[in-house]
Amino acid sequence: MINSDNIKNEEALGHELSEKEIEEAIEEGKKVALDEDLLDDNILEDTNLDLLAEEVGDLKDKLIRSLADKENLRKRAEKERKEAEIYGGTKLARDLLSVYDNMGRALENIDENLKEQAKPLIEGIELTQRELISVFKKHKIEKIEPEIGEKFDPKWHQAMFESPIPDTKKGEIIQIMVNGFRISERLLRAAQVGVSSFEGDEEEKN
Repeated sequence: MINSDNIKNEEALGHELSEKEIEEAIEEGKKVALDEDLLDDNILEDTNLDLLAEEVGDLKDKLIRSLADKENLRKRAEKERKEAEIYGGTKLARDLLSVYDNMGRALENIDENLKEQAKPLIEGIELTQRELISVFKKHKIEKIEPEIGEKFDPKWHQAMFESPIPDTKKGEIIQIMVNGFRISERLLRAAQVGVSSFEGDEEEKN
């Protein structure tokens, strides 16, 4: 039963109830409900425990998601850092390939007479080329050197022409024009090759 004196007192105060007063009123209401068998104490406790367990579950789920997002962000940042470290000099590496090619062509065109006449200069070019190759290896830049008879791989090779050369299989490399380069698993320059288009087996069947 609601006490009329309490209503009069509330009206006389002329202000809103504080949080403490509200909590006290709620507790008093619970006592009244229990005294009058309107609410079972065990049901009340079970309900509160269920709500608490649900809130704990939600918070746990949010925490797990937050930790997972944080870990994914850390892994992504680490991956980007490693890729920047490996591939950061890709453009410079591509530009240096032409320097390497020019050195190779210069050395290939030197005959025996010129070697004797300009020996110190040629040795200097060879030393520079070896040093350049050493720098390439340091930065995970590797040469792609296909072999005759090897199967054409579009990931690393570029077909410059096709020819039906007898005694070869279709898709085999029949000529190497220029070696390629890669930096780790990323292509810098494809190896330029000629590829067989010979279909001898099918011709023999026909």
